[in-house]
Amino acid sequence: MRGPAIVFTFDPHPVRLLRPESAPPPLTWTDRKAQLLDELGVTAVIAYPTDEALLALSPEQFFQRIVQEKLAARGMVEGPNFFFGHNRAGNIDTLGGLCKAADISLEIVPPISVAGEIASSSRVRAAIQAGDVDLARQLLTRPYRIRGMVTHGAGRGAKLGIPTANLAAIDTLLPAQGVYAARALAPSGNWPAAVNIGPNPTFGEQTAKVEAHLMGFNGSLYGQPLEIEFLSRLRSIRPFESVEALKAQLQHDIAAAQRIEATQPDDEEDTVG
Repeated sequence: MRGPAIVFTFDPHPVRLLRPESAPPPLTWTDRKAQLLDELGVTAVIAYPTDEALLALSPEQFFQRIVQEKLAARGMVEGPNFFFGHNRAGNIDTLGGLCKAADISLEIVPPISVAGEIASSSRVRAAIQAGDVDLARQLLTRPYRIRGMVTHGAGRGAKLGIPTANLAAIDTLLPAQGVYAARALAPSGNWPAAVNIGPNPTFGEQTAKVEAHLMGFNGSLYGQPLEIEFLSRLRSIRPFESVEALKAQLQHDIAAAQRIEATQPDDEEDTVG
């Protein structure tokens, strides 16, 4: 069947209204999701506003009002574990019957396996929470990315000769505490980066922070958006016996991160704008 390819998603995710206490942090944001889908050839993305009235619709009402009336769909593509309607009462068999009655084609896409297990958002989250950004990258087919705004920090990095950008207002899932090789995407361009997620135990600080050292960058990023792509985990967070020992380790981390970033293909790069 020929026609535009439309991706329909909910914003916010229904679980944020139904069970906000158990809603997991998102893996990406709507604009980024639309960008990724555009690269795959999708014609448009509909981020449908989720509210209680929508969640109260029965499977039949949802199909009629959304799929038929609002979308005027001629064909649908879903996975085998699709549920819809109030209390998730509708499943893929329900959808099949409704599509058949409405003369709408339905294609069920089987799950994809990576390293012998099914790729899923739950598996991606588990990998990120464990700091396994290499596995997350395999599952996502590209590096996992977060975004935030650059704010003022304690300024210790600059005093050590290794200035960092401190990220706040991060609205997606953070990888486990550790030091990572990364790529930083700023409005002015892209930079190899070494990223620290966690506290600074050498200085007696226990508050977890996200700090990125952009290699080769000169200038100020305060108040600007910054996105971080995680390429590989370098090590865990630990205290050092002296500031000089910490500085030596940071220089080692930076060199390792630069080597890793240099091996990345250019076609994965874009900029924040």
